[in-house]
Amino acid sequence: MDEGFVKGDKVEVCSKQDGFFGSYFEAKVLSKLPRGSFYKVKYKNLVTEGEDPMPLIEIISADEIRSMPPKLFQPSTFRRHDKVDAFDLDAWWFGEIIGQKGDMFSVYFPTTNDVCEYPLERLRRHLDLVNGQWISSAARQRLLRF
Repeated sequence: MDEGFVKGDKVEVCSKQDGFFGSYFEAKVLSKLPRGSFYKVKYKNLVTEGEDPMPLIEIISADEIRSMPPKLFQPSTFRRHDKVDAFDLDAWWFGEIIGQKGDMFSVYFPTTNDVCEYPLERLRRHLDLVNGQWISSAARQRLLRF
């Protein structure tokens, strides 16, 4: 969804590559290209390969870019079935809490069918972007029932 991003906007880029499908990488808009709906972005955590790695810069289609979700108050814990995003491999991945052992949360990832363990600081509440508005997964489920 092209929201008319401008230079300096912080965004998330959705990966469509095998093994990374559905993950979101933090980036900053460098420019909107004059023809078509493409943006030049610089990634926050992805770097080029080689002896002198630099932040990776790519041309991205507008349908692969979204605004950053709002920063929410970080809960002190999560419950079973809470929808979360887990930060791993330099990206945010959608998952669901399926358990907790001590300070570690077990997260199930439906896109990969994997379960991984994360500390609280690598998790955030999952929000969905619906008609330009960020809403919780629970609120989205209520909307879909009507």
